[in-house]
Amino acid sequence: MKIYTKFGDSGETALYGGTRISKDASQIEALGTVDELNAYIGYACTIIEDTEVSDILIRIQNHLFSLGADLATPTSHTQSSQIRITSDFTTEMENVIDMLSDELPPLTNFILPGGGEAGSVLHIARAVCRRSERCVVRLTQETEVNPEIIICLNRLSDLLFVLARVVNHRSQMTEPIWKS
Repeated sequence: MKIYTKFGDSGETALYGGTRISKDASQIEALGTVDELNAYIGYACTIIEDTEVSDILIRIQNHLFSLGADLATPTSHTQSSQIRITSDFTTEMENVIDMLSDELPPLTNFILPGGGEAGSVLHIARAVCRRSERCVVRLTQETEVNPEIIICLNRLSDLLFVLARVVNHRSQMTEPIWKS
């Protein structure tokens, strides 16, 4: 099977179910930003030696594929309800946030993105996650979107923030403090 199809050469791409839309459509922007987020998380996995954190990140990557499938599926599609994400992963992320937060020193200042390389990459992923969330919110002005996607991305950015702090804390990297 060839990797190229030439179907996108005219500047259009297909959604799940075959509907073709422009590659600069808001829906494709949202999908692309989720893909970029997934790539940064994959990059983080290559530099993080902590297996607990890596396992969490791989779980997130798999879920982001499901989220992307949800975004790429028109609500009118016959299998639409089978593809929609639910609140289950959001609840799972909240549990992980609570568990990991217990080992961190309390926040008494705003921290700057940084620390070690792994923590910095996770902060980049967090920022891309926030951009993904904004893209999806913008998309809701044009088309019906599963509201759970916005909730999930919002919680994921929180989890990525906590994971950045955990990676820095476990590797004894100082978190840079914001000084006004």
